[in-house]
Amino acid sequence: MRPHLSFAAADRLHRSAEFIRLQRAGVRFQSPHFVVYAGNLAGNPDDEPSRSRLGVTVSRRVGIAVARNRVKRRVREIFRRAIRDSLPAGTSIVVIARAGAATLAAPAINNELAIAARNLSGRIAARGAFAGRN
Repeated sequence: MRPHLSFAAADRLHRSAEFIRLQRAGVRFQSPHFVVYAGNLAGNPDDEPSRSRLGVTVSRRVGIAVARNRVKRRVREIFRRAIRDSLPAGTSIVVIARAGAATLAAPAINNELAIAARNLSGRIAARGAFAGRN
């Protein structure tokens, strides 16, 4: 059994096909510094149906490598501590950082992503808009 606040390799999206599938068929939320896509990737045979997974994309427009890595670490930490429990079981999300995200403090990132998670989980529950469904 895995610890509740762990973030193992199985909790991450790895393949670009998974990122693209969520971006094309998942529900979308846009904030000033992030674009977040959410959906269900349960079509993969090696996925646990109840596991929520995270993918993070931070381009060079955000800043130098140190700043990009800091944004990725903060997003993973916020997902691990707060967002994962607020999403429906089996929901995967992709977080794309926009320019200016590197200048945010951790509480500001937390606020933006918490709002995104609430909005997306409500939309997923209301519409049943998972990436695996058409």
